[in-house]
Amino acid sequence: MLTIAYIGNGKSTNRYHLPFATKVEGIRVKTIYNRTIKDTWQPLVDIHYTSDIQEVYQDPEIQLVVVATPGDTHFDLAKDCLNHDKHVLVEKPFCETAAEARELFALAKEKKLFIQCYQNRRFDSDFLTVQEVIASGRLGNILEVEMHFDYYRPEIPESSTSFSAIHSYLYGHGCHTLDQVLSYWGEPDRVHYDVRQLLGEGRMNDYFDIDLYYGQTKVSVKSSYFRLLERPSFIVYGSKGIFIKQTKDRQEADLKRFYMPDQANFGLDQPEHYGALTYIDTDGVLHEEKIISQVGDYSRIYEGIYRSIIHGDEKIVKDHETIRLMEILEAGIQGLK
Repeated sequence: MLTIAYIGNGKSTNRYHLPFATKVEGIRVKTIYNRTIKDTWQPLVDIHYTSDIQEVYQDPEIQLVVVATPGDTHFDLAKDCLNHDKHVLVEKPFCETAAEARELFALAKEKKLFIQCYQNRRFDSDFLTVQEVIASGRLGNILEVEMHFDYYRPEIPESSTSFSAIHSYLYGHGCHTLDQVLSYWGEPDRVHYDVRQLLGEGRMNDYFDIDLYYGQTKVSVKSSYFRLLERPSFIVYGSKGIFIKQTKDRQEADLKRFYMPDQANFGLDQPEHYGALTYIDTDGVLHEEKIISQVGDYSRIYEGIYRSIIHGDEKIVKDHETIRLMEILEAGIQGLK
């Protein structure tokens, strides 16, 4: 049995963690800590809620602590957990700098403890489907990939009157898509950054366009708060074809309407959400077909964590991947103020 406590009782814990952790056989959620106990989220049966963090740190039954608080608290809380001999799972962004990430990994290694970033979007259905299409070989050599994570939420940057790196759009959303790139394509040959404050200096970073180069392949990660019509989630261009996945993984959309993972068809794409593959085969024949989406499942992150802590399996999210991600975020935000 892996016994877990959460630090933070907000949207992250209740929407993106608990529904998936509680799916995994062998995981028990015992305690949730928050500075103040509020009834914003429906309390779960058999979970102890507390405003005393020492009840987490001093409980010998609790093996893993999940840090699900604002990004600027991650480093200090994760370090405290390690110093209290707890394994740690940290929400993204993992921390603010690569130096902080290295310090946490070094401390965990010294104390023989597990620490990992919660990169659940490695198990988005659109990302998994893109991997399947690429692996099929029907696109030929992969020349260019465009990944988009767009919103039309101008009220968010418009309401911000100061700049903060850790609360930037790049840190808050680039940590999803850039991790997907690093997890699948690995270390890039070089990186080009276009990171902006569309409302001007001294305001929130609300746009980024980052190109990562892998030999002949360019992978572009693009996001904006000012896209009234979202661009496709993925476009993959190959020497023999193109794959377009218009819509994102549907797990988040279902969670927002309180349709939970234990309900039928949770997170599943319908035919109208399937991606379109167009390619030319070896006989020169043009094909156009819909690709049934892979099934996304964020609980796979928790399954991996269970196996790593209980059975000693390799981490799903490697330390060097998290450090490299932090380096890219730092370099991208550099110069903004």
